[in-house]
Amino acid sequence: MFEKRIAAALSIRELQVKSTLRLFSEGSTVPFISRYRKEVTGNLDEVQIQRIKDLWDELQELEKRRSFILQQIQEQGKLTAELKQVIEAATELQQLEDLYLPYKPKKRSRADAAREKGLEPLATMIFEQKNDRFWQEIDTFMNEQVANREEALQGARDIMAEWISENAVVRGNLRLLFEKEGVLKCKVARGKKEDSEAQKFRDYFEYNENLLKCPSHRLLAMFRGEALGFLKISVFPDEERAIQIIRRQVLRGYCDATEQVKIALHDAWERLLQPQLQSEMLQRVAEKADEEAIAVFAVNARQLLLAPPLGEKRMLALDPGFRTGCKMVALDEKGNFLNHTAIYPHEPQKEVEHARKILLQWVSDYNPQAIAVGNGTAGRETEAFVKECLGDTIPVYMVNEAGASIYSAGEVAREEFPNLDVTVRGAISIGRRLMDPLAELVKIDPGNIGVGQYQHDVNKTLLKKRLDAVVESAVNTVGVNLNTASRHLLSYVSGLGPTLAQNIVEQRKKLGGFKSREQLKEVPRLGAKAFEQCAGFLRIRAAANALDNSAVHPERYDLVRKMAADSGHSLSALLSDPDKVKTLKPEMYVNELQGIGLPTLNDIIKELQKPGLDPRGEFQAVGFSDQVRSISDLESGLELNGIITNITDFGAFVDIGVKQDGLVHVSQLSNRFVKHPTEVVSLGQHVKVRVMDVDVQRKRISLTMKFN
Repeated sequence: MFEKRIAAALSIRELQVKSTLRLFSEGSTVPFISRYRKEVTGNLDEVQIQRIKDLWDELQELEKRRSFILQQIQEQGKLTAELKQVIEAATELQQLEDLYLPYKPKKRSRADAAREKGLEPLATMIFEQKNDRFWQEIDTFMNEQVANREEALQGARDIMAEWISENAVVRGNLRLLFEKEGVLKCKVARGKKEDSEAQKFRDYFEYNENLLKCPSHRLLAMFRGEALGFLKISVFPDEERAIQIIRRQVLRGYCDATEQVKIALHDAWERLLQPQLQSEMLQRVAEKADEEAIAVFAVNARQLLLAPPLGEKRMLALDPGFRTGCKMVALDEKGNFLNHTAIYPHEPQKEVEHARKILLQWVSDYNPQAIAVGNGTAGRETEAFVKECLGDTIPVYMVNEAGASIYSAGEVAREEFPNLDVTVRGAISIGRRLMDPLAELVKIDPGNIGVGQYQHDVNKTLLKKRLDAVVESAVNTVGVNLNTASRHLLSYVSGLGPTLAQNIVEQRKKLGGFKSREQLKEVPRLGAKAFEQCAGFLRIRAAANALDNSAVHPERYDLVRKMAADSGHSLSALLSDPDKVKTLKPEMYVNELQGIGLPTLNDIIKELQKPGLDPRGEFQAVGFSDQVRSISDLESGLELNGIITNITDFGAFVDIGVKQDGLVHVSQLSNRFVKHPTEVVSLGQHVKVRVMDVDVQRKRISLTMKFN
């Protein structure tokens, strides 16, 4: 049943869903399935495979909730055959919750108090609306707790109001009204209008918008303002329409009893339904806004993680600063730390000559092939100083240092460099980030790498789950150098995790480096399944078997050897000549019994043409203007080179070399209509922009990418 629903939701065949779920049940991961089991899944991609898993988990949770609800109502002795049938037919969690509401344990209510006074039979009599017989019998409900008729009627109305509020059809129809026509109203909290901090949210002090049309970034801004106590948010549909919906469900006559029901339904709306559904609706739009913000964040994070690396270079890296000086470190081509010092080329010390002397001495001592400079405070000034000292002899690169301070003060950095100051650790991170962004960024909580919108306000559990999947995907897309990868990087490899990653590092030390993938089988607790899942994503440079430095899985090594033999070449000769690989005919090697189809064969041939090629592409430096180094240097009309550093629903932020990123609003990204910035830009993309407006005091830069 679930397989059919998932297949329909994703517009794929039921067999594909069943095959994928079977692989998951056997312990396979999303990266492994998408890369090495294409024949089994019918060539589903990574996104589809992940969605199958997510939907399966959601449906399993739905079934758990259904079973719990049936059990609870059964224990109350109220589970009729009709109710059971309705509950079993429910396909959405909200439907189940509406059906369970009348039976759900809750705080003592006004209706409960009326029942304790013996007024439920009176409420039943009135609610039927068949006649006015209740007037003849109302006096029989008088007792020590019910002094007069009005008290009796009020108690009956309280009970009826609760019935109405718990009616699943009423709630469902009102929910649709809230969704389609609800108006989001936001106003400033009492006494907060003049608060200086509240001024950040002044756009929402008196704000109304159709709930359907309100974008996620606006909702998140309002929710943040409410969380800080500056704003009050509510949702209201048209009240007359709401009352009409209730009337159609509960009014059945024109007698005095009907008039009592009318009073009860108004009470049900004002006291129970409107507040409850408003709260539910705000929670739902908050969840939706979270999901959209997390989706944007995930796209940004993936692009940042897959930024092209400079590669293995000897390097000097500087974490710039004015008062505290510039922390400088030397790293070898593997990113190993060699030495550190501090120089003070800027105000207030301005020891320019001394700083120049140290820099030149270090260049002589460590022979760097590149110099990395963080793009934070004093970044452009430090870049200018280094270039002035060295000219064009060594390339100098500006590096986005977002998150470097988080890393340097964190547990991972303390574990790596227990005896170094946090500022020195930050400089090391800057240098390593230039060499290999992915290997360094996996050490930082993705929520702190400076991309996305409102990432600190969204659902933390959902954010972590989504970003962990993004990091895992990025790591396995690129592949990992088995002999240099950190424990943190290895932990994201398919089939591993923190424990096996640590065991690999310890085994690596013992062996002095892995010589082949086969040696992974000697790692403690790394069994056959883990080997199957991880081996294809781990690379060994200069291995005796060249396939160990490729994305070809060991289970297909014999197949590749046969291809080489059939072509009349040795394996090494085949791998060193892409033209020889082009002569291979993949259709000759299709073997359904062994699960070898054209998708796998085409992947193998593509890999053989460029074994071990990094899929991230070539590194490109941004050519920032030497005349523009701070926000005060900007003026309207100035055209500059920049790099996209963040993408949100409302636009893209661009680093133009002045520390403060500028914003290209979505309306300024292109001469054509752009629904979302990701249609035209991506993180790390090099762009040309023109300055539209500069607010130095508020540190806001408005840019455009329209030039016609």
